[in-house]
Amino acid sequence: MAGPTHYSLPLPEFDKPVRVLIAVAPYYRDIADHLIAGARGMLARAGATHDLIEVPGALELPIALGQAHRMAHFDGYVALGCVIRGETTHYDTVCNDSSRALMLLGLQGACVGNGILTVENHAQALVRADPGQQDKGGGAAAAALHLIALARRWGRPEGKVGFRPASQNILLAGGGEGSSA
Repeated sequence: MAGPTHYSLPLPEFDKPVRVLIAVAPYYRDIADHLIAGARGMLARAGATHDLIEVPGALELPIALGQAHRMAHFDGYVALGCVIRGETTHYDTVCNDSSRALMLLGLQGACVGNGILTVENHAQALVRADPGQQDKGGGAAAAALHLIALARRWGRPEGKVGFRPASQNILLAGGGEGSSA
């Protein structure tokens, strides 16, 4: 009997360049390297460019992406890392809080692909991270690309930079000739 099938949406196409920030927590370097390779491969297939930064751990990933979203100009973000269950409840805290923080960033308008693996052991992480197997890094990059495409589809056109003529400011304020406003 065959196992379940998984469907992946075709990658979106873009008419303007796409720039993505990949943030990785390389605590498990071998896993991180696989995740990065998968994300880079997926972004390259879509013609996107990327920057790569490293942070100490999974809890720092949403903080770094939040800073970039506020202070830099990226179209989207990919968070990569791995949390392996240990002997304490720290695993639950890191998994829940990093995931929740990434979701909140998304709800604030950031196009975030979550590639933080949460697994029981190193073997599970390898299968999920390897671009030749489950390619979760590539999947996180694809998720960010799809969200970027939606944001561009639904986004409002950017207004002109500069000042409005004084006559428009008066009209917008409800004033006009003979007004004391």
